[in-house]
Amino acid sequence: MSLTFDPHLASRRAVHYPDSDGKPMAETDAHRFLISNSVSALLWHFSSRSHEVYVSGNNFFYYKEGDPKARLSPDTYVVFGPEQRDRNSYKSWEEGDALPAVVFEFTSKKTQKEDVSDKMQTYEQLRIPEYFLFDPTGDYLKPSLRGYRMTPLGMYSPIAPQENGRLASEQLGLELAADGVRLRFFNPATGEFLPTLAEAQSEIARLRAELEQLRRTKND
Repeated sequence: MSLTFDPHLASRRAVHYPDSDGKPMAETDAHRFLISNSVSALLWHFSSRSHEVYVSGNNFFYYKEGDPKARLSPDTYVVFGPEQRDRNSYKSWEEGDALPAVVFEFTSKKTQKEDVSDKMQTYEQLRIPEYFLFDPTGDYLKPSLRGYRMTPLGMYSPIAPQENGRLASEQLGLELAADGVRLRFFNPATGEFLPTLAEAQSEIARLRAELEQLRRTKND
């Protein structure tokens, strides 16, 4: 049996897409908390749709096959279509060309210029439907929470705050609220805020304790 050489396949295998640039996960404890809490809250919200919603943050998102420099590292993002599973990096062409529907960047002294210029322009060029910026210290963004939505013309338009001061995400079906150094997600369908990471962990511990108590009662 003869084997044919596929130069396109060989080229794909030759390209290296790094999983890390060696930089720390977040600039401060506040930013690390924001990433962890946002990913946790959104995973909780979409837990029943884990087969078709991918939530992640602070990993490389590659958007052009063959070009390892065509990448971004959103603080938090949500993609509709791909399943929730562990990935070292997200490569759009391996996921049916699915791009993030929503991206969050948590602004700091180090990232403020990039967040409102280069990154925003790239997200706009990729036609990412919604882009949110949050400055936990309030030192670099006024107001500290900003949102942008893609228009039919392919440009971002600012999302106006609602009467309650929150920003509505049409993609997520949630409302975003700045709560001091925290970003909270409000679900208008339930009238409740999504749990923080600590609240989720506490609820899981409570449910496990109740389950253990039921087992003991049943065995007595």
